[in-house]
Amino acid sequence: MSDEAKRRIFAMLDTDGDDVISHDEYLARVDRAASAFGRGPYDPLVAAARATHEEVFRQMDGDGDGGVTFEEYRAWAGHEAFEETCRPALGSLFDLADGDGDGRVTRGEFARLRAASGNPPEGAAAAFDALDTGGEGTVERAVYLVAIHDFLTTGSSPMAGAYGDGRPGPREPAVR
Repeated sequence: MSDEAKRRIFAMLDTDGDDVISHDEYLARVDRAASAFGRGPYDPLVAAARATHEEVFRQMDGDGDGGVTFEEYRAWAGHEAFEETCRPALGSLFDLADGDGDGRVTRGEFARLRAASGNPPEGAAAAFDALDTGGEGTVERAVYLVAIHDFLTTGSSPMAGAYGDGRPGPREPAVR
């Protein structure tokens, strides 16, 4: 995984721009997604998403101090980390967005999922179109996860545009 791709993802996760991803910042992704899709804290899918994200954070936080620096993220991120913990965590967010549980999200669900995940709106429409491989107006869970894996491990993917350019910009405050 290139440092450029890692920096783009790190910047997206560091919502307050202080160069450290806190536990609260990271877990706020689940809260934002649950809220975006009208799911309460006791929804089993929210509990599953929270559990998978807790594990990702535990693994990213190499020194266990409650904050992930870019150096920790750089050392952790890659194919193995994606397969072990990121795929389940990202899949759990997709499941929150998949309103009818059919393994696919619509354009609207995709846009809300991307926003809840902290991605800039620029490029989301192009990413959706690229991932709508059947031309049916939906993105399948497996296609979505492969595209994120490809971006994280190679820096190249239809999802690349949905991650923005990694430069600091306006930030949404973390949901607590």
